[in-house]
Amino acid sequence: MADHYQNNIYHQGGGDSYGTYGEDGGPDGYGYQADYPPQEEDAASDVTEGHDEEDQMYEGEYQGIPHPDEVKAAQRASREGGSGASELEELSEQYEDIMEDCGHGRFQWTLFMVLGLALMADGVECYVVAFALPSAEKDLCLSNGEKGMLGLVVFLSMMVGAFLWGGLADKTGRRRCLIWALAINCIFAFLSSFAQGYGFFLFFRLLSGIGIGGTVPIVYSYFSEFLQMDKRGEHLSWLCMFWMMGGIYASFTAWGIIPRYGWGFSMGTELQFHSWRVFVLVAALPAIASLVGLTFMPESPRFLLEHAKHDEAWMILKRVHDTNWRAKGQPEKVFTVTHIKAPKTAEDEFIEIQSATGTPVQRWAVRSLTLCKLVLRNMASLLSAELRFSTLFMAVIWFCMAFSYYGLSVWFPDMIKHLQYEEYKAKVKVFHRERVENFHFNFSLENQIHKEGEYIRDRFVGIEMKSVKFEDSLFEECHFEDIRSTDTVFENCTIRSTLFYNTDLWEEKFIDCRMENATFEHNKHGCHLDAMEENDVLIYLVSFLGSLAVLPGNIISALFVEKIGRVRIIGGSMLISAGCSFFLFLSFSQSAIIALQCMFCAVSAAAWNGIEVVTVELYPASKRATAFGVLNALCKLAAILGSSIFASFVGITKAIPILLSFTALVCGGLVALKLPDTRQKILQ
Repeated sequence: MADHYQNNIYHQGGGDSYGTYGEDGGPDGYGYQADYPPQEEDAASDVTEGHDEEDQMYEGEYQGIPHPDEVKAAQRASREGGSGASELEELSEQYEDIMEDCGHGRFQWTLFMVLGLALMADGVECYVVAFALPSAEKDLCLSNGEKGMLGLVVFLSMMVGAFLWGGLADKTGRRRCLIWALAINCIFAFLSSFAQGYGFFLFFRLLSGIGIGGTVPIVYSYFSEFLQMDKRGEHLSWLCMFWMMGGIYASFTAWGIIPRYGWGFSMGTELQFHSWRVFVLVAALPAIASLVGLTFMPESPRFLLEHAKHDEAWMILKRVHDTNWRAKGQPEKVFTVTHIKAPKTAEDEFIEIQSATGTPVQRWAVRSLTLCKLVLRNMASLLSAELRFSTLFMAVIWFCMAFSYYGLSVWFPDMIKHLQYEEYKAKVKVFHRERVENFHFNFSLENQIHKEGEYIRDRFVGIEMKSVKFEDSLFEECHFEDIRSTDTVFENCTIRSTLFYNTDLWEEKFIDCRMENATFEHNKHGCHLDAMEENDVLIYLVSFLGSLAVLPGNIISALFVEKIGRVRIIGGSMLISAGCSFFLFLSFSQSAIIALQCMFCAVSAAAWNGIEVVTVELYPASKRATAFGVLNALCKLAAILGSSIFASFVGITKAIPILLSFTALVCGGLVALKLPDTRQKILQ
């Protein structure tokens, strides 16, 4: 006869508190049996037929190593034997016991893939606008200010989304909020790919970002509540890998799609669908796949217990248990929790009472107003006495890490572009006082400066002018036809009796020029897409390598997060990242910058993994997503500041971005070493 653990029962207490933790079971208690009842002799499944468990010998028995099941039993007994535990701690311990018996198997791996795709969608969102912008700026005729606003709106919208959805997830449900957030992202990402004007494109990307901004705080809170303590750190770290895979996916698809300008269609002049718009659609595929998968996933049972929905929680826990044990070939395992009874909270009763009166509109308004008050109250509670120091420490760590990581993520490619531009400018050809008469220019002009030239009765037909500048020159009786230009200007020139037909040489390209009988006919309208440059392709490659370099850091941190500890992973990785950033003083070539970028990204990934695991473990279930949302919103604010500040120094000095990054990482790493070790902490 198998031994049984003592039943652990919750009894309904008075008021709105949790029940007491006792030994007496009953129909109204929280009936739980840790082991399983003995099976009849003929009850073995087909899978286990012919298998005699007594013939198996645990391999560590002769070495004096206790069996893992014995270790778990001892841990559970120590938790049960503890005295003075609060009601919330008792509920947490009981939930941990149930998750241990449900095991880790098919259900968690399925949820892992679904939520991983949601994280991947968040990673993709950070790159979509940056990769599409070089082509979109021509297609949408964007000014420098409009391009800057598009880059800003990505992180600004994700900041709002993290703040909003994180707070709602603790009050209305993890799964429900994640479905809504992903649905909003998918809908407006789709619409943005068809937007023909800057205003609509900006508006749709803003709403798309607000949707995807909720994924990070919800996903980690959601997944952690299906994990037992000894699996939590490792599997949350593996989940982090999907965010980095989003960067790889975005870089790879942008590299493969955007240069192919034939991948598109047009319907007259009103609808132009170029290849960058195809990329925007393809970038939404991870979010769509995750959204479909979530329709088959249940709500977090821990959230349901917090909100007195014990019957639903019981059904979900039974589903987790049965799914895992069937997949392991042990369908005879029985889910032995007989009943879960959780109290109603005052918040739930308050909403129900106020929602029972008035018209439907009034009830909706009351529910919405009450929900807003509860969310704001929950956010304010993050600064309560018991959570104040944890919140402040984590805020410093999140801000310092994001400021350096996102700042350098922008600085690396911008610095490479600057080096390429300097190299390109060094090869410029200068023509001084040339006189050209009756000549037909049927070849393109590139990277040239023409000073004090005279062009008499010349024809410029069907050519491209790229980075060409005419200074103090004379054009007399010339003919310009079917001209495409990029970075081309005429400065202090005299244009006399000259025809411009079907060109994109507009007024702003003539600076302080004298026009004498010059004619402009059938000018090209709108903007045009330039041929893809090798430099643009290199930027995709650089981003791809940076994202790929993150994988080793992810793997190492996932393997050692339980052995080394979260605090040491965070502190050590941030300090090593600070050293990598300091070595940027020695980078004078593109290859050196790329190598240091890969090193920095690899080490930073380990720090991010530790930060996200600790954030989950420091806060109770009722505040977990809210805290994650607030800290992730702070992260996006730091990203905006870091990327703006670092980009402003490109081409001016390297010292300030490097010193800012080094200082922030050192400060964050030292603060991280003051955090408590949460490896053996049961989720509250």
